[in-house]
Amino acid sequence: MSRLIIDTDIGSDIDDAMAIALAMKSPELILEGVTTVYGDADLRARMVAKMLQLGKREEVKVYAGLDRPLLGNRDIWMAGHEGEGLLEEGEELPYEDRHAVDFIIETVMSNPGEITLVPIGPLTNIAACLIREPRVAQYVKEIILMGGVTRLGPGGADMRVVEHNIVCDPEAASVVFRSGAPIVMVGLDVTLQVVITDEERRQLQATGDPLNAALARQMERWFAFVKEKHTFMHDPLTVSLLLDRSLVKTKKMKVTVEYDHRPQTGQTLAVSAEDGNVDVCLEVESGRFLDLLMNRLTGK
Repeated sequence: MSRLIIDTDIGSDIDDAMAIALAMKSPELILEGVTTVYGDADLRARMVAKMLQLGKREEVKVYAGLDRPLLGNRDIWMAGHEGEGLLEEGEELPYEDRHAVDFIIETVMSNPGEITLVPIGPLTNIAACLIREPRVAQYVKEIILMGGVTRLGPGGADMRVVEHNIVCDPEAASVVFRSGAPIVMVGLDVTLQVVITDEERRQLQATGDPLNAALARQMERWFAFVKEKHTFMHDPLTVSLLLDRSLVKTKKMKVTVEYDHRPQTGQTLAVSAEDGNVDVCLEVESGRFLDLLMNRLTGK
């Protein structure tokens, strides 16, 4: 059994919701809580609360965190359809009054070596935890994060140079990577290889499960936003490593974040190092991952 906290910017891309659903439907995982970050942490917390309600997992607590980047120096990006297909008009869903950063620090520090942090959004909350209590880096079991890109995977030179979660708050990302905490970096090198299509949306819809129906509706809105009938399962792949680490091949590296004051800067630079604190994912068995994801969500 693995104990984890998911830190999410759920609401724009469908992958956050799919990742949370995967954790909810995996009995090997003990979901200690879900924290939200970036842009509108309150809206995101209500979205998580609704997902937990639909999935009959209301015992899992939800905590809202920080809305703005660590230095407040980056514009916030939101797609504009956050909550559609999930929240009803005027629906108010309660969540915990306690701040996400306080919850993360206390949970990690009270359970040394037992809690895995799974950040699947900008790293603002996690950086704030490390600034307030640097010992989190030694007490956490592991940080498995979705973020960054090395361009060392199969996509190589065709890969994007920067990745959304890092660009949204590169200062926070720098704090996390320099903390010394044991990190697994699930970046675009592998996540752009894990693709779902409208076929998977139809499979979710056909189950008749209320949570899957909500996922299918949100997926439909995301497809309309990106004007495609496929998307990438960045965040579910990240969660799946708690279920089967053999889905990926990693390399031990040191990772730094290079950025300046300009928007859209925040590049992860990785260098091979036996004493590096980051296991960087460079290869993935995408077919086996997709089977795992859909089997868990559809129960087949």
